[in-house]
Amino acid sequence: MASFIIEGGHSLNGTIRPQGAKNEALQIISATLLTREAVMVHNVPDILDVKNLIKLVGHLGVKVTQLDQESYCFQAEELNEDFIRSDAFLKESRALRGSVLLVGPLVGRLGFAVFPKPGGDKIGRRRLDTHLIGLMALGAQCEYNTDTQCYEIDGRKRSGAYMQLDEASVTGTANIIMAAVLTPGKTTIYNAACEPYIQQLCRLLVDMGACIDGIGSNLLRIEGVDALHGATHTMQSDMIEVGSFIGMAAMTCSDLTIAPLNLRELGIIPSSFARLGIEMEQKEDSIRILPNEHYEIDTFMDGSILTVADAPWPGLTPDLLSVLLVVATQAKGSVLIHQKMFESRLFFVDKLIEMGAQIILCDPHRATVIGLDKRVPLRATSAVSPDIRAGIALLIAAMSAEGTSRIDNIDQIDRGYQHIEHRLNSLGAKISRCE
Repeated sequence: MASFIIEGGHSLNGTIRPQGAKNEALQIISATLLTREAVMVHNVPDILDVKNLIKLVGHLGVKVTQLDQESYCFQAEELNEDFIRSDAFLKESRALRGSVLLVGPLVGRLGFAVFPKPGGDKIGRRRLDTHLIGLMALGAQCEYNTDTQCYEIDGRKRSGAYMQLDEASVTGTANIIMAAVLTPGKTTIYNAACEPYIQQLCRLLVDMGACIDGIGSNLLRIEGVDALHGATHTMQSDMIEVGSFIGMAAMTCSDLTIAPLNLRELGIIPSSFARLGIEMEQKEDSIRILPNEHYEIDTFMDGSILTVADAPWPGLTPDLLSVLLVVATQAKGSVLIHQKMFESRLFFVDKLIEMGAQIILCDPHRATVIGLDKRVPLRATSAVSPDIRAGIALLIAAMSAEGTSRIDNIDQIDRGYQHIEHRLNSLGAKISRCE
């Protein structure tokens, strides 16, 4: 198990380039199974989850060619149906949360799928109902095999259908879209997720020959086609990494520019950090965070304490609440952080409290942060990264703390942030990796 040793108190200075979007990459790579022809994908992030999914689709029979450091060619001319039914496939799928995104393409391409409850972050219950109910609305049959502890889906008799999703699940919506594009008839998905990742997936599928109307909204209409062809796609910048860098710059009093990026693709992420008092210069293709010696948390218009909560797009992504929480610990003022989606994602605040942060964990979903206005720096600590987002939040806290900290289980951070210590050290950080 690898660890980071972090010498706190160093500011960053310069420009950092955000990686390609992790969540988009998992969907796009899965979508390459839908065609026999080659699909070229650029700006692919070099992170653990993506590399594991690339390895898994290779075992499924996809010919994977790495063109350069960030570009791949995927060609799924023939898929290995025996491997899909094997214990090896189930074992690899269980270790990777993103493997759930293979279900829609397999049902669409082959008419069946087998998948276990996937792994990933330990952040609470992550149900699969939306995926399964959506596929069953298309006519697929789903059974749970208690012997193999996996779901078996028979989707050979699919037809287009109208459905209203019980929740705007991003991965659930992606799976239903990928199955529907090769399903005869018209499919209407209401209450669909409309995150930028879903928009990008739809754009790729349209480039491959799919008929999708309503991209960017929560009402999608899909007319099934007989086959898809090859295409070329470029990933967006990872908005979670952009938000992480904004928080990192604020906590370390850095002068940091994040570029290139598309400001519109970030939604309300910049304004959410601005409500914590962080000063930024925003342009269409970059964000510069100015050195913030002090930053003050905003209040609601009636003077009441600010609440920051996650919500489906265009609301605030839950993946950044951990970063916003740690940034608030050194602001002036108070804020309530409300994590609605996952019941275990705020438990890492115990470690921040040990570092000297003033936080009241109200319940598994809510934490009140009383900012210290940088009067009392955080103390160095030893911690274990429980998931990707808590891991980056702990890294940010350690970078701002007095003394040297250690974070174990950084494989969790590697799942979402590529070569993070090298990129930060080039800007002035002091982070070393030890195995």
